[in-house]
Amino acid sequence: MNDELRRKVRENAKYLREVRPIDADEISEYIDSRPHPGVVRQILREEAPSLGLVEREDRTFEPVAEGPIAPTFRSVEAFPPEYGMELEDLLVERFGPDWHEGESGNRLRNTIQRLKSDYFRNNPVEYDKVVALAYAIYHLPDNYAAVQYVVHELAEEGLLDRRLRILDVGAGVGGPALGLADYLPDDALVEYDAVEPSAAADVFDHLLADADRNFHADVHRERAEEFEPDSDEPYDLVLFANVLNELDDPAAVVRRYLDFLAEDGSVVALEPADRETSIGLRRVERAVADDAGAATVFSPTLRLWPGERPTDRGWSFDVKPDVEVPAFQRKLDEAAGASGEFVNVDVQFSYSILRPDGTRKVEFDLDTEHVAKMADMDRHVTGRIDLVALKLSHSLSEGDRNPLFKISDGSEAEDHFAVLTRETSMNADLASAAYGDLLSFENVLVLWNDDEEAYNLVVDEDTIVDRIPV
Repeated sequence: MNDELRRKVRENAKYLREVRPIDADEISEYIDSRPHPGVVRQILREEAPSLGLVEREDRTFEPVAEGPIAPTFRSVEAFPPEYGMELEDLLVERFGPDWHEGESGNRLRNTIQRLKSDYFRNNPVEYDKVVALAYAIYHLPDNYAAVQYVVHELAEEGLLDRRLRILDVGAGVGGPALGLADYLPDDALVEYDAVEPSAAADVFDHLLADADRNFHADVHRERAEEFEPDSDEPYDLVLFANVLNELDDPAAVVRRYLDFLAEDGSVVALEPADRETSIGLRRVERAVADDAGAATVFSPTLRLWPGERPTDRGWSFDVKPDVEVPAFQRKLDEAAGASGEFVNVDVQFSYSILRPDGTRKVEFDLDTEHVAKMADMDRHVTGRIDLVALKLSHSLSEGDRNPLFKISDGSEAEDHFAVLTRETSMNADLASAAYGDLLSFENVLVLWNDDEEAYNLVVDEDTIVDRIPV
């Protein structure tokens, strides 16, 4: 396609966008060389982001609507089978139709086991083609789901527009990209730059090849520390999904990418729920938000007390419903005796949303004169206090033990847990509140737990717990 034809298509599109939907057949008639409408349509698709156009179902184009998206998201029940078939196409291409059996099946299973071990030990991972495929088998479903739950927090607050520029740093095999492509509405115009230097980029390219017509994905095969955007236009969303734990200086990288973010944009960082990566994420969050003051925590670990910051270990994660077992995981697992070792449908993740404009999900004026501060909890041991805190876990207790929940007010130096010893109608909000909800506690008993080196706040029949509407 020559530059002159592209220029003429753009000129006609700019004129027609002010008049009526843009039709490739009509533009073809206006150009002396009478290019095929299919060629014109392809140029329009390529130029749509710069022209601010979305393609409609009838294959005409129109200006993207202004304003935030209206989310309809509820939950993720399954990894879409069509994406699973695309992944199996790659597996068949690499190993043959019986990819899950014999030597190839063993190789993939051994690779998954090694990946799990390396992540547990926080060892670096080198991604060749086989490692990328093994990672995709095991992690595509949970990565696909997790990003939707987190980004939904921004959409609920009207902070995601229909026209979006997204930068995915360490994009991997494409789980988060597929999740966002399905989460965002068809009438959104999305420019999606993915930074991925490893062989995982080949899997990404294949899986995103048939993304929604208005989801324009481009892979940049560069290291996160070296990537430079092609445009001066800032990004609305910068995503770090399961990559910060692999960087030598993750806080420095996040601070660098804040320079590419719009003033009203968001950094979304996601990590697995396991102890080391989750704590590592909080360490990065604190270095960027508290030490450098480069951004504000939008959610979930808000600083409720002005001038205070948390210095506890920071292990906190959300849990969402499992997704259905995808066919490709079932095949690989059943070929090894159906132990369940190669099925991964848990949706458990740690996350942090940072914003340079100071916006927080919960804006709350704390009555500092009448509630206790976690930083001063040693003064209140064996006494009863009033407290305001965020709920930052689902129940962490096992079996028939009393439900136990991590809570935080953003000032704590040690872990604080609310222990529900007797549920009543007056304290039922502790158990029913969602992850990240703001709660008020009245008359809660403070105890110190030597074994856990943490504070236990006992919620009993004399305690009132209320969810604070915000």
